[in-house]
Amino acid sequence: MNLLEDLKWRGIIYQQTDEAGLKEQLMENMTSLYCGVDPTADSMHIGHLLPFLTLRRFQNAGHRPIVLVGGATGLIGDPSGKSEERKLQTLDVIGHNVKCLQNQLKRIFDFDGKNGAVMVNNYDWAGSMDIVTFLRDYGKHIGINYMLAKDTIASRLDTGISFTEFTYTILQAMDFLHLYENHNCKLQIGGSDQWGNITTGLELIRKNMPEGAKAYGLTIPLVTKADGTKFGKTESGAIWLDPTKTTPYEFYQFWINTADADVVKYLKFFTFLSKEEIEKLEVAVKEEPHLREAQKKLAEEMTTLIHGEAALEQAQKITAALFSGDIKNLTADEIQQGFKDVPTYEHKDGAAVLVDLLVAAGIVSSKRQAREDVTNGAVYINGERKQELDYVLTAEDRIEDKFTVIRRGKKKYFLIKF
Repeated sequence: MNLLEDLKWRGIIYQQTDEAGLKEQLMENMTSLYCGVDPTADSMHIGHLLPFLTLRRFQNAGHRPIVLVGGATGLIGDPSGKSEERKLQTLDVIGHNVKCLQNQLKRIFDFDGKNGAVMVNNYDWAGSMDIVTFLRDYGKHIGINYMLAKDTIASRLDTGISFTEFTYTILQAMDFLHLYENHNCKLQIGGSDQWGNITTGLELIRKNMPEGAKAYGLTIPLVTKADGTKFGKTESGAIWLDPTKTTPYEFYQFWINTADADVVKYLKFFTFLSKEEIEKLEVAVKEEPHLREAQKKLAEEMTTLIHGEAALEQAQKITAALFSGDIKNLTADEIQQGFKDVPTYEHKDGAAVLVDLLVAAGIVSSKRQAREDVTNGAVYINGERKQELDYVLTAEDRIEDKFTVIRRGKKKYFLIKF
């Protein structure tokens, strides 16, 4: 199965500008192709992953990926998917975001070897361009009627769109032309919402390059969930690639909690497992869904890719500890990851008498209830049941002298900070 056939089997191809031409291009030559992201935040989230993982598939097949972080386009803002103007960010903020995103992308691509990835920033060629050059060399080639026909622009005409965001599609088209001229880039890939920007780039190449110049566009479908809810969102917000925003444990848990109805699709989209491996896991979902083999494999592959083997092992350790209740063998860092969102109480005043602490931390409403829970064996400290009414927490009950985890009943966890 060749690359395009594999992409079709995975359901990754949404639109192509010239399927036959692209197939011929990929078969005959090592092809340079690019995908971009605007640094509107200092981290990508998992909604950004599919286009870049698709770009990596091209690299695995012997082609050269160009990874673009848009320091210039990020200063403007893509109107795609927005009903109102984006808030403009400063050059310093965008510059910081560029570096953060570049570091994240370096985890995904191989930058060595004959088809090593190339990292570029469009601010390097667009940042110093004067307005007259922009209008004469680029704006002149793209008609107003052509731009008004783009969905991303047409959808904003009723609510309003500034000239700044109106010209965004030309800026991105400039990227494709620049990379075509300077890196022999023949293909741009992106999400389905980027179709208009990609085809504008092809139009600019057609009008600026000699007759017969060939370039291609390919888009990737929007990732959806079977239940209709938005992919990549949880009650606490987006799933970020930055481990300080979404811990590796939370990242691992997101993937392992994938529904049976979605897991095979996500294995095809996001992992580099072979067709045979995925089909075997698909059988497991149908015949032994309770074992959740597909979800475990998906979580392992994605956590290793983004955060590394050590982070995967840590996430699995936390998961096992929470399942078994064996909390005391976790480190303070693992406690912070695993109990990031549980109710937390900071104890500052001397000895911590268990019954008093249960009330002070809001775990129970009264001392009477606290005494009943302790006597009935409903209270656990770091996974160990405590039934002594006069029990006083000591340094031995603190994990690395920082935390104590109290569990009430089977599932209600509380974190005590010292």
